[in-house]
Amino acid sequence: MSAINATVLALRSLARRTRELRREASELKRHLAKLVDEVAPRTSAVFGLGPDTTAVLLVTVGDNPGRLKSESSFAHLCGVAPIPASSGKTNRHRLHRGGDRCANQALHTGVIVRLRYSTTARAYADRRTSEGKTMPEIIRCQKRYLAREVFTALRNDYRALIT
Repeated sequence: MSAINATVLALRSLARRTRELRREASELKRHLAKLVDEVAPRTSAVFGLGPDTTAVLLVTVGDNPGRLKSESSFAHLCGVAPIPASSGKTNRHRLHRGGDRCANQALHTGVIVRLRYSTTARAYADRRTSEGKTMPEIIRCQKRYLAREVFTALRNDYRALIT
């Protein structure tokens, strides 16, 4: 067997494995979307959140969402609570860097999707940019807003489950 034949054989094998893994991943994603829609229909309906990001937020909350007493506690859990970072005459905030980094990434993904596809989010970003805010500050504000919206949806989903 020559080196070219061995390379062709290896590439063919890799292509088959890749095709099978993509099919399996697609099937698992459909199954996850179905599960998330059953467990948390209001949360999965939040604009900007897909099945993956919604599942991450559900895992973050865990099986005891009653422990989150307020949306600010959820924001701290996700690492999107604003913390003053002012010095001198500069008045600004930064995000609380504690909390679940995966949940923070899920909210970040939701914000980026909203900025890309939502005219309301884009208008907000344009307005805040004209006021002198930077894009990281705008994303910080939108993450907090999205956390508030997700918390409300999660709380309503949880109430629907226990009744």
